[in-house]
Amino acid sequence: MQLYKNIRPSLLYNLGKYLLYFSVTLCFSNPTGSYKIDHLEPPFWWAGMEDDRLQILVHGENISELIPEISYPGVTVSEVNKVESPNYLFINLRLSRNISPGELEIVFKRKRKPQLTYKYEILERDPGSADREGFSAKDVIYLITPDRFSNGNPDNDSLPRLKEKVNRKNKDGRHGGDLQGVIGHLDYISNMGFTQIWLNPVLENDHPKFSYHGYSTTDYFKIDARFGDNELYRRFSKEAKKKGIGIIKDVIPNHIGSEHWWMKDLPSSDWVNNKGIFKQSSHVHEVIYDPYVTKSQIREMTDGWFVKTMPDLNQRNSFLATYLIQNSIWWIEYADLSGIRVDTYPYADKEFLSEWSGRIISEYPNFNFVGEEWNMNSSMIAYWQSGSQNNDGYISSIPSMMDFPLQNALVRSLKDSESWNSGIGDVYRVIANDYVYGDPYNLVVFAGNHDMERIYSQLNNNIDLYKMAMSFILTTRGIPQIYYGTEIIMESTADHGELRRDFPGGWKGDKVNSFNRKGLSNKEIEAQKYLKTLLNWRKKSLAITNGKLIHYPPKDGVYVYFRLFDNESVMVLINNNKNKTRVDLERFYEVLKNNKNGISVINNTKYNLKEKISLDKKSVLILEVS
Repeated sequence: MQLYKNIRPSLLYNLGKYLLYFSVTLCFSNPTGSYKIDHLEPPFWWAGMEDDRLQILVHGENISELIPEISYPGVTVSEVNKVESPNYLFINLRLSRNISPGELEIVFKRKRKPQLTYKYEILERDPGSADREGFSAKDVIYLITPDRFSNGNPDNDSLPRLKEKVNRKNKDGRHGGDLQGVIGHLDYISNMGFTQIWLNPVLENDHPKFSYHGYSTTDYFKIDARFGDNELYRRFSKEAKKKGIGIIKDVIPNHIGSEHWWMKDLPSSDWVNNKGIFKQSSHVHEVIYDPYVTKSQIREMTDGWFVKTMPDLNQRNSFLATYLIQNSIWWIEYADLSGIRVDTYPYADKEFLSEWSGRIISEYPNFNFVGEEWNMNSSMIAYWQSGSQNNDGYISSIPSMMDFPLQNALVRSLKDSESWNSGIGDVYRVIANDYVYGDPYNLVVFAGNHDMERIYSQLNNNIDLYKMAMSFILTTRGIPQIYYGTEIIMESTADHGELRRDFPGGWKGDKVNSFNRKGLSNKEIEAQKYLKTLLNWRKKSLAITNGKLIHYPPKDGVYVYFRLFDNESVMVLINNNKNKTRVDLERFYEVLKNNKNGISVINNTKYNLKEKISLDKKSVLILEVS
């Protein structure tokens, strides 16, 4: 019988290990021919998971008329649920801790007569899977919009069954970048000094237009064929790991794309908020935290749709909640992920987010994932981070959040003139508010991302300010993230199609090749070399990757902070003035103590720490002190 979309893996055992691959047929029989399965998700599962529960979604015309039966050691059918649509069944299983990997048969019967038989695989987990280490302050994340990075396989640019075709002339169209393009440049990414890759979503986005960004999912279990396929994504993760690079997957539990197959046949009227009819979110984030707000105002925020083409999911529906939780766990296990980034975090139901994050941590105690709350209020970011104390008693298990307040303060401070209420003091004041966080060292810090004007453009195309921004991001507390193209000071407007421009050299025939510096300007090469030097130094600096932060309130436009670990010490001096400045180091005696010398990590210049240090205008000096 013809396969729908979700391809079932087969197991090949070789010396006790297995290789997953996707076949071209779905393994089920249909004696009568009157029923068929269009979707069965998750397509497979693993033995030995911490949670013994497994919910299987089955979708096919009138499939609810059938009763599923399973006879397999260690598997119990605990519940079979029908929903409003007759085309769905939700099969709840319990898997014993000692269940053996193998193939079980799900026999679908009507009036005790078999109608369909589906062979479902329980796989063996990779050794140490549960103990995997997530991304941390030891890492630097390279954020890539895959459609705009490199076209490694032109054959998948446009495909007959997918609506939008490649059109590189359209800034908002598909340009052909893919997973193979990223795989082909893993050496470049590694040599630059990055240790994690975060790709904007790569799941299927089958829309007529504006689908390249990936945030309108149409299939939760399938990589978009214009990027590759599931097995290529898995290979991408393996190849990256060989080079010391982890993979962070972009996840969207809040909404789907309007072309998702669910929208043609909703399991129930409450699967999508507002019964599948567009109603705009208020986008007023503050109502989530407001102690005086009404429930209706919260619902206007969380139950409204992000945009018209992104139906808002109702995570209060228990079947949907379980589906989304299992989907995240499935990809972590299948693709050997080191992290997850969660899009539009505060828009989803917060009780679901607590359950979702808790379930993931229970399976992977050392895993890390980061939420997006685009807000300039530190307390609103802290609300979601695990370990934070919330007055309403809300408990979250998500370890990390994106530090938008610090990004905003950094750009503002570098551009503003120094005065008593503006300048580099803005950065200091944001960090001084770190007391609100459960773990400020686990925040993701960044100068720019895929939703904002390029950082070089934000900083008025000033390379000195660029160097200051990069130096700060890579030496302050937290986990740095750099957007692709930042290393070559790419420019842009705030227009999404512009700020996500193609990376030069990623397409055959490109006149400029940023991977080998062919055609780059002297300034672009300077920026790339500067960032590469910092990144590779950072890898080796325990003071930066493991050390605590000590800082001083800025004085006369100079901000000074230290990173300390055991006997290692790094001193960072930021001169935000438009003139050269001499700094008396006597002020920092508590930290410097008996340290006499400092060596610049950029050019190896030696400094006597018993004397005043001269700082160039709008500059940063990073010293290893001894």
